[in-house]
Amino acid sequence: MLLIFDCDGVLVDSEMIASRVLAGQLSALGYPITAKQCRERFTGKWMTDVVNLVRGEGVEVPDDFIETLKVKDREAFQRELKPMAGVLEMVRELTHDRCVASSGPIVKIETTLGVTGLLPFFKPHLFSAGMVKRGKPAPDLFLHAANAMDRAPEDCLVIEDSTAGVTGARRAGMRVLGFAGASHAREVANYGETLMAAGAEIVFDDMTRLPDLIKSP
Repeated sequence: MLLIFDCDGVLVDSEMIASRVLAGQLSALGYPITAKQCRERFTGKWMTDVVNLVRGEGVEVPDDFIETLKVKDREAFQRELKPMAGVLEMVRELTHDRCVASSGPIVKIETTLGVTGLLPFFKPHLFSAGMVKRGKPAPDLFLHAANAMDRAPEDCLVIEDSTAGVTGARRAGMRVLGFAGASHAREVANYGETLMAAGAEIVFDDMTRLPDLIKSP
């Protein structure tokens, strides 16, 4: 079995930081939005889709917006980012093949995993939405990761924290476990129920439980 992990909100507790940075950058363009609103609207989505959505609402977004955002994210992650609680213990226990499939660009994935000490457990098996035509909730990224790892979709188990990610994995014909232990998930009532409604088999909020959950029939 191949384990496919999302990165932000699953392996690293980054969504609170990233949404704050994104809110600041969008607000500076004359698109007033809070960090919480960014999390509610954009979590799990490809940044190109976010930019297109904002442009569709009549806001002029410069062509270098995403590149500037990457720099701001990297600076904030270097200062503040931590691995998800229990992730280092969990990943040391796993014996399954594993990879990362994230909506973020490769440089962001490498930065977040590098800062938190997780990169050696996953590199070089890192897959970004930038490698496929459509990001989550389309199935493209998950199918690309499975193909690159020479696994059939039915032999994959995805760990996701967003409805977009859960939906994309299910559309790819894969099993999905929903994770609701990140800081941004804990601030939302019934967060786990939304993941279940999107197609997650179960929802858990403690990463140290994952090895046992994988063993369960």
